Amino acid sequence: MNELTIVLSDAERAELADLADACGRTPEECALEAVRAHLRRERDRVAEAAGRLAERHAPLLTRLGA
Repeated sequence: MNELTIVLSDAERAELADLADACGRTPEECALEAVRAHLRRERDRVAEAAGRLAERHAPLLTRLGA
């Protein structure tokens, strides 16, 4: 397992602690969930953009054998 250290302001840390308490989880669990959700959104956004580019340039990609 890899570790990542992030710097939060006092207000951000307090907000994260409040959220975690309200959800019955640790701040680390909430932060990990947020990172995973962000990665999913970005992966989907990039995949959609790649699909649009592939569709737009399909004739060129076909000629290149891609």
